[in-house]
Amino acid sequence: MAKQDYYDALGVSKNASDDEIKKAFKRMAMKYHPDRNPDDEESLEKFKEAREAYDVLSDPQKRAAYDQFGHAGVEGSAGGGAGFGGGFGGASFSDIFGDVFGDIFGGGGGRGGQRVYRGADLRYNLELTLEEAVKGSDVSVRIPTHVACEECDGSGAKKGSSPTTCSTCGGLGQVRMQQGFFSLQQACPHCQGTGKIITDPCTACHGHGRVEQTRTLSVKVPAGVDNGDRIRLAGEGEAGENGGPPGDLYVHIHVKEHPIFQRDGSDLHCEVPVSIGVAALGGELEVPTLNGRVKLKVPPESQSGKQFRMRGKGVKSVRGGAVGDLLCKIAVETPVNLTNRQKELLQQLDEAMQEDGIKHSPRAASWLDGVKKFFEDMRF
Repeated sequence: MAKQDYYDALGVSKNASDDEIKKAFKRMAMKYHPDRNPDDEESLEKFKEAREAYDVLSDPQKRAAYDQFGHAGVEGSAGGGAGFGGGFGGASFSDIFGDVFGDIFGGGGGRGGQRVYRGADLRYNLELTLEEAVKGSDVSVRIPTHVACEECDGSGAKKGSSPTTCSTCGGLGQVRMQQGFFSLQQACPHCQGTGKIITDPCTACHGHGRVEQTRTLSVKVPAGVDNGDRIRLAGEGEAGENGGPPGDLYVHIHVKEHPIFQRDGSDLHCEVPVSIGVAALGGELEVPTLNGRVKLKVPPESQSGKQFRMRGKGVKSVRGGAVGDLLCKIAVETPVNLTNRQKELLQQLDEAMQEDGIKHSPRAASWLDGVKKFFEDMRF
């Protein structure tokens, strides 16, 4: 049976580039590899044809001989792979799969076979005042991190030299160990998975390709952030290794305790002390907000703990929505440091109110009824 033309087997033209041939084989391997098509003889044959074609066309000398003499020019040199156990040039589906996605995403291979690693993400805890969090601000932060060494351009090798390919793994950064029917892949112990050996390390980074550095960054804090929110600065984390992308910086927001206000989502809470006279007779108090002072009208006979809502005097959340409210809770204060005259007047007032029974104390009646019932139930 006549062999199929190698270019046709890969679906490429005769003037296809090396890269086009490589990509074409990967497509065929992904589709027809025996690992993906168990017990499918037709797929096995197609994979063998593609593998044999690739073995020839990926080698410049073999390809030149094939272009000139056809199959006769490479007879005996094409690696067809006679058996499943030892054939296919040692390429399992996981090898091809990893190679394909390594090329696309830069994950497995890297430049020249080196494995590249994304830089680590960093976390920075940023403390803000309530005013800064509510109104937003621009804050400068100092971040200790690792950056690519400028002296060696991140290669780790001394200027004027370059890393050499690891002889143990051939620059792949991985070695494969066969244990019975199982094939295990692990990082090369000689180059620690980098695929390269640095014989003359850079004096600035000592061969690591990265150096420690403290950077000052400007962080734009949006208005309305709250405790636990975080701001992501893409690419501002640690530098990647072997040309890998940098990580991200996550700025976590912590709002300091405020002397007046407590925040609850979009609302603000505060406690307003009032005198007995204002609570009993009513009055007008001046209370603070984050946007200035406002008047709070306290109606007569207001009890301690009564809460007043001032709409639109709260916070607008960073997530949107309406501005919250300011909730003011009054706390009636017992007067202290009284003069003798003040004590005398207060005593007269108390005696006058007691003459009228409990009508001046709205909670007294219900409380006394509760006490009476308690003693009856306990049968003292």
